[in-house]
Amino acid sequence: LSTFNFQLSTFNFQLSTNMTRLALLSVSDKTGLIEFARSLVEEFDFEIISSGGTAKAIQAAGLPVVKVSDYTGFPEILGGRVKTLHPRIHGGILARRDLPEDAAALEANQIRPIDLVVVNLYPFEATIAQPNVSLEEAIENIDIGGPAMLRASAKNYKYLTVLCNPQRYSTYLEELRQHQGETSLDFRQTCAKEGF
Repeated sequence: LSTFNFQLSTFNFQLSTNMTRLALLSVSDKTGLIEFARSLVEEFDFEIISSGGTAKAIQAAGLPVVKVSDYTGFPEILGGRVKTLHPRIHGGILARRDLPEDAAALEANQIRPIDLVVVNLYPFEATIAQPNVSLEEAIENIDIGGPAMLRASAKNYKYLTVLCNPQRYSTYLEELRQHQGETSLDFRQTCAKEGF
């Protein structure tokens, strides 16, 4: 009976949290971002969470977006140095959806599984290539949260897709169209390799 109750509660949690899929968008290179976000929302019924300038760009385009700080209940701090480094983000990325203990941890902590992570990193190389760049500017372009999300998502490609290149956006949307709103394991693995 207790196993049945656990399975039932897990099912109810998945039902309540997976009515719409969740995408996390946090990009430095905003090429194609708005068109992609629009397709996610309007064609595939994704809910988008986002941070910093990415959230502002999506909001300015009139698209619904939940700021990471609102989703986590924790503000961006240290001048934006800490935004996405939070258990509600990384738990949603790293959860193994076929393990009951992972599902229970998500439920206990009110964490939704994240289905898509779109992240590209601060332009460190371009920054340090500038002739008069200061050491402080260079240091602030060392990305921490981006690589953490990129590696976590690539590690867990069995359950979600990670995109780190705007040129992949159209391929991803086509994948969803061809597979009734889902992505194939091969596609997710290819994207994970690109992430690494």
